[in-house]
Amino acid sequence: MLPTRTPQLLKWFYPSLIWDKAVAENSIYLTFDDGPHPSITPYVMDELDKYGFKATFFCIGDNVRKFPETYKEILDRGHKTGNHTFNHLRGFQSDNKTYFSNTEKCAELVDSKLFRPPHGHIKSSQVSVLKEHYQIIMWSLLAEDWNPKLDVKMKLEQLKRLTKKGDIVVFHDSEKAKKNLKFLLPQYLQFLRDNNFGTLLF
Repeated sequence: MLPTRTPQLLKWFYPSLIWDKAVAENSIYLTFDDGPHPSITPYVMDELDKYGFKATFFCIGDNVRKFPETYKEILDRGHKTGNHTFNHLRGFQSDNKTYFSNTEKCAELVDSKLFRPPHGHIKSSQVSVLKEHYQIIMWSLLAEDWNPKLDVKMKLEQLKRLTKKGDIVVFHDSEKAKKNLKFLLPQYLQFLRDNNFGTLLF
């Protein structure tokens, strides 16, 4: 398993990125990457509705193109969206021109000033340009729900133990994450409710 809490060293390397936020209340930021998906994203929203929680969905532009009704539903149900590039590009493996163009292509469908780099991979040169146009949102807690070898019971316990106010928690509303998500998300949301956590939007 990958570390559940983001190592402090990464925050030092990329201090201009948003890894967590100082908040006065006992609240966190729930985020979901890689959607929208026509069945999984509505499932996530239904689970959130059970607790009155809101979340931010970092959307792949090509998925928005394929599933515009689901994307509209995210907004209609009071959640926020962010740019996750059009084709889920890895910043480390993409030249800047291609990366910026792909981000702009997503922006044609996702009207947001929030951006999350796929896989968390982004070069300093990409940060310097994109931060002029976006808040670049990373995360402090990783659910790792996309991992087919994940020990979900151990991950759930780690998430519960490590959660603190101001955390940015990332799950995935994707086919790849579906099985683990359906185990982790309901129990994590119940944990938040039982421990008097609320959720915030960026």
